[in-house]
Amino acid sequence: MNQLQIEELQRKLQKLQLERMNEDSSDEEPTFQSVQGKPNDKQLFQNLSIDSFEVYTTLGTGTFGRVKQVRIKRDPSRQVYALKIMKKHDIIKLKQVDHIKSEKNILNEIQHPFLVQLKGSFQDAKCIYMLFEFVSGGELFSRLRKDGRFSQDITLFYVSEILLAIQHLHRKDIVYRDLKPENLLIDREGHIKIADFGFAKKIKNNHTQTLCGTPEYLAPELIQGAKTGYGKSIDWWALGVLIFEMLAGHPPFYDIEPTNIYKKILNGIIEFPKFLHVRAKDVIRKLLNSDVNKRLGVEDEGAALMNHKFFRGVPWQKVFEKKIQPPWIPYLRNETDSQWFDKYPEERDDIQPIDDEKQHMFDDF
Repeated sequence: MNQLQIEELQRKLQKLQLERMNEDSSDEEPTFQSVQGKPNDKQLFQNLSIDSFEVYTTLGTGTFGRVKQVRIKRDPSRQVYALKIMKKHDIIKLKQVDHIKSEKNILNEIQHPFLVQLKGSFQDAKCIYMLFEFVSGGELFSRLRKDGRFSQDITLFYVSEILLAIQHLHRKDIVYRDLKPENLLIDREGHIKIADFGFAKKIKNNHTQTLCGTPEYLAPELIQGAKTGYGKSIDWWALGVLIFEMLAGHPPFYDIEPTNIYKKILNGIIEFPKFLHVRAKDVIRKLLNSDVNKRLGVEDEGAALMNHKFFRGVPWQKVFEKKIQPPWIPYLRNETDSQWFDKYPEERDDIQPIDDEKQHMFDDF
C-alpha cells in the first residue's frame, strides 16, 4: 500500500469516526481522570551526561541552542528521545537563568496526554539539558502549510485536544502564553502535543505583566499589559486566533510590521472568509472579544466553550482518552525517522564552558 492509499484510508476512517462522534455524544459533563502513563524508570534518567547518549539529527533550533534526537546508551528498549541543549553562556547573556528554571519547574508539574512530557534534566560546565519524549510527527504548522487550510472537522479534532490541555494548565495556575501552530507537535498516533514552555508562567493573583509571545497571537490585554496586567485570558484569545488560522489558512491580524499587527489587534476588526461556517465565526468572535470579562472560556476554565455549538457532538471523555481517530497519522519508516521535521545544518561542538564563579547560578537547576 503506497502513501496515497494510506492517506485515503485515513480520510475514510476519520469520516466514519466523526459520524460515530455524533452518535455517541451526550449532554453529561465529562469526568476526566488523572493521567496514568507508563511508570518512568527513574534509574534510567538519573546521573545522565551528554556522554550517556547516542546523538542523531537536529530536530529544531532556538535562542539558546538546539533540540537533538537521541537514545540513552544504557536503555535496553532503545527508546528515542528529544534532548534540548541550551548554552549557559547565552542563557546568562540574555538574563534568562530564572526563566529556564521556571520552565523546568512547570514541566515537572504538568502531566497530560496532550502536553509534551519532560523525562529528566541535567547540566555540565557548558550547557543545560532537558530530555523529552520524542514526538515524531513534526509540527502542526507543517501540516497546515502543506494543506493550505483545514476543514472544520479536522480543525475540531485538533482544537478539542488543545482545549483540554489549556484547561489542565489553567487549573494549575499556569498561563502558556505562546499558543501557535509551530508549538503544536503531532505524535506517532496523530494526536496533539503542546511543546515549548519557554514562555509559560506560574501566575500569582491571576495576573502578570511581561510582554511576550508571537505578534499575530497576542491578546489586546497582553499588548497593554505593562499598565493593566493580564492572566489566563490570553490563552483563550490565542485559541480563537488558532481556530481562525486553521480554517482560513492565515491569522486574522497580520502585517509585515509588528506594530501594525498590534494596532489591528487593538482595533479588533475581523474579516471572515465567506466560506467559514456560522458556528465557527461565532466561536471565533467570542474568543476574540476584547472585553476580557466577556471572552468565552475566561470565567469558567473553558466549560462554556466546550458547550459552544462549534463543539456540538464532541465526546470529551473520548477525546481525553485518545479514542477519536486522528485525521492524519504520520508514516514512519523506523523509530528514528525524522522526515516530518525541517532539516537543519549541524553545528560544530565548539561550546565554551562558563567561568567557575558563574556556575553557582545554576546550582538549583
